Amino acid sequence: MSKQTDSAAEVLLEKKGGAGVITLNRPKALNALNLSMIQKIYPQIKTWEQDPETFLIIIKGTGGKAFCAGGDIRAITEAGKVGDKLIQDFFIGEYRLNNAIGTCKKPYVALIDGITMGGGVGVSVHGHFRVATEKTVFAMPETAIGLFPDVGGGYFLPRLSGKIGYYLALTGCRLKGRDVLKAGIATHFVESEKLPALEKDLIALKSPSKEKIADLLNSYHMKCTIDQEKAFALDEHMEKINSLFSANSMEEIVKKLKQDGSPFAMKQLETINKMSPTSLKLTLRQLREGASMSLQEVLRMEYRLSQACMKGHDFYEGVRAVLIDKDQSPKWKPAALEEVSDEFVDNCFKPLGNDDLKL
Repeated sequence: MSKQTDSAAEVLLEKKGGAGVITLNRPKALNALNLSMIQKIYPQIKTWEQDPETFLIIIKGTGGKAFCAGGDIRAITEAGKVGDKLIQDFFIGEYRLNNAIGTCKKPYVALIDGITMGGGVGVSVHGHFRVATEKTVFAMPETAIGLFPDVGGGYFLPRLSGKIGYYLALTGCRLKGRDVLKAGIATHFVESEKLPALEKDLIALKSPSKEKIADLLNSYHMKCTIDQEKAFALDEHMEKINSLFSANSMEEIVKKLKQDGSPFAMKQLETINKMSPTSLKLTLRQLREGASMSLQEVLRMEYRLSQACMKGHDFYEGVRAVLIDKDQSPKWKPAALEEVSDEFVDNCFKPLGNDDLKL
């Protein structure tokens, strides 16, 4: 056990009182998830789930800036360029972990303090409780790097109220602080500086039920007054979001945005025009189909899409433009929505036979 609590370890797995505590510990990399972290967390969750002395699981990040900024995209990019099997192993491992969290029989509490994006959303949003703070910054920015909002995004995004999920997925819009709660992504909102006390109280609970854990979280939530009076940032735009993002195709969404012509619509149009056209089409279909699927079906579908993206052009180009050269001017291929054929999109969703994700 001493090995796992080594402060140099990328993830710390500790039993404290009645709680299993997972600490993402790569602060310099904003706690981005790599395969070795995933491979340590997954079996530990499964072990705690079976352990009669473990009553809840807590996950948090170190460093004060991020809960978890996503998956280790650079490692995946390098692997993809040389045909390394990490491009299968990473997504298989990550999606199995997302599923383990989504089906976990023990209450799972994610303290999403700071940046929570992509893979960080995957290890929090499928659990029972998500505690946001004034420092939380949520986003699913994948369409900007030639990917799609995976880690079960096809499950939770279309289930948010109205068309908020579609809007967040296609534009990569960032939500901050209490807005993460108001959008339905977080379940509770607590001051960042109160989290250590909350964690201590959670650990101290004696053989708690899910209700007892909820009561404790509610008591902290009720006492938090930060931004209490502030309206939800998307409130004034909800009517437009619901009508503009309800179209059946990306071309139609773009047409509706142009026809609307309001400053809000024009701003969304400008954002969407920067995204990978292929990613936009895959994402819209992923959410439309995911809306009526189980989490397991969604993860299987997303694994197929991940492998299609690994074989394509835009993911490598997007990572180059946004993360490596940082010139922010990717050259997408194809460059226009009209050039991404339905046949191409259909192929990305096709079953992979023996290579399909097994959960």
